[in-house]
Amino acid sequence: MADLSKRLKTNVEGRFFVDSTCIDCDTCRQLAPATFVEDGQYSTVFHQPENIRENFAAYQALIACPVGSIGTEKKDPKIFLEAQASFPL
Repeated sequence: MADLSKRLKTNVEGRFFVDSTCIDCDTCRQLAPATFVEDGQYSTVFHQPENIRENFAAYQALIACPVGSIGTEKKDPKIFLEAQASFPL
């Protein structure tokens, strides 16, 4: 799980964030390109999700992050569970 105290300063203000444990693997940028962008050696949140589709994609990225570097200050349990159920395993 991402650590709020390690939140990257390059993230825009808002619920979703990437912390300094990011390995820049590109998973989040592939799943949620409207939210995440590459910034040097890390991915970062450049746009906070504004609708259901963007929130769903951001939660997919949070779930799929191989090192747990994506976090949210407040989880939406319904969208989180829907995103989790969208994966085949």
